[in-house]
Amino acid sequence: MTPPDSVRADDRLGPDVLRIAAVVVVGAFMSILDTTIVNVALDRLAIDFRTGFADIQWVVTAYMLAMAAVIPLSGWVAMRFGPKHVFIASMALFAAASALCGFAWSLESLVAFRVLQGAGGGLLMPVGQMMLAAAAGPHRMGRVMSVIAVPMLIAPVIGPVLGGFLVDQVGWEWIFLVNVPVGVAGVVLAQRLLRADAHRAAPAWPLDVVGVALMAVGIPAITYGLAETGTLGTIAEPRAWGPIAVGLALTAAYALYALRRDRPLLNVRLFANGGFGAASVTAFALGAALFGGMILMPLYEQGPRGHTALETGLLLAPQGLGAALSAPVAGRLTDRVGGGIVTLVGLTILCIGTIPLTRLGADTPQWQIMLALFVRGLGLAGSMMPAFAAAYATLSRADIPDASSQLNVVQHVGGSIGSALMAVILANRLGGEGSHPEATPAQRAALPLPVRERLAEAYAHTHWWVLILTLVAFVPAFVLFKVERRARRGADAPVVAPPPEL
Repeated sequence: MTPPDSVRADDRLGPDVLRIAAVVVVGAFMSILDTTIVNVALDRLAIDFRTGFADIQWVVTAYMLAMAAVIPLSGWVAMRFGPKHVFIASMALFAAASALCGFAWSLESLVAFRVLQGAGGGLLMPVGQMMLAAAAGPHRMGRVMSVIAVPMLIAPVIGPVLGGFLVDQVGWEWIFLVNVPVGVAGVVLAQRLLRADAHRAAPAWPLDVVGVALMAVGIPAITYGLAETGTLGTIAEPRAWGPIAVGLALTAAYALYALRRDRPLLNVRLFANGGFGAASVTAFALGAALFGGMILMPLYEQGPRGHTALETGLLLAPQGLGAALSAPVAGRLTDRVGGGIVTLVGLTILCIGTIPLTRLGADTPQWQIMLALFVRGLGLAGSMMPAFAAAYATLSRADIPDASSQLNVVQHVGGSIGSALMAVILANRLGGEGSHPEATPAQRAALPLPVRERLAEAYAHTHWWVLILTLVAFVPAFVLFKVERRARRGADAPVVAPPPEL
């Protein structure tokens, strides 16, 4: 029998693992920070590019769609080119694309550069997790994942504040340019600290080129059609229903195609598992509610409330703080009682935090809004991660890598569609009279109270849709709870798997 002290010593993370973890944390922090830092700049971007909210949301949506597109490729490219080389190339691409975003001359160029940025950022987390898993071994994955959770918890807190400071003090360009020195430092660290890919080999399966093509066109087409529906105010126009129809047809074609392949881009057979299917719907709805809601509050604070970008960042920080406080507690409860029941409790808390936002007014006390955001943060972290954990508990260990990739894809696709929907609902509700894209926050704050009340009512109305998406998640979450409870009764040991990307 192995002595207890030896076991404890073996459980410690050695220098090699800590070096890899340091590099991965830098990359993960940079990628996750960019998801939150941009939101407070949307109002300023709309002013500078003289466009409305329905168009400016593509700065967020394009980034998330690009991330969703490359995540399924992470396993193949890491095996083909080596995880170290892929990680360094991804970080370099992210930094270079960030520089291009900072020098964007139009909305179209900014969206195009954000696609490149998302392609680089989307590979950082999954490839980093692969390197850590290989170095640490399965018996130390719990400790490793606690290290990876650090940037997930910190970035949502400081992202809005840092973004607001940069927008107000030096210009929106610097919310992108700030990534460049961080990315360069990350490349240097990775080159020095990561081991060479000595065991790199050709993948055992060919790249699913057909699958890449179908999904790379199908999902963005659906999102674009939904955005056009809001812009045009109807789905009857060919510009709206055409892309949606094409996207749905391509997505359906991919599902049929994937069922006949041994190694498809996405393993659609996993959806036949009741727990995984329920978790996927839950992740989709929560992704839509999370990212859709994240673009609303910065616009509200800088719109009818007339706050600066920095003030807005500070006012939004409670949501990230709530998530940071809730995530460790949710993780421990998930280990003890299962992710299904924790997800249901988290969704309940999330609804409680969203309800006050459906009653926003021009003069709603700010402390009430901050308290609601804090409660929302508690609910978000208390529902998303436990839902992923509950799905893993219903799968075999061999299915965990595919499941982790696909749940992250589903979450990002839900987030991109949710962002597009909330933006166009808001734009339609505001109308031409209410958006005032050319007005500064101070000018909006000086508008007559009845005008500001009409603006605030549009945000309150749109938050009803955020609440509806959250309520929709209860149905699959309850199914997930039932399936996981049956799986846990027959399980010999818990399955440890990577957490979702926030």
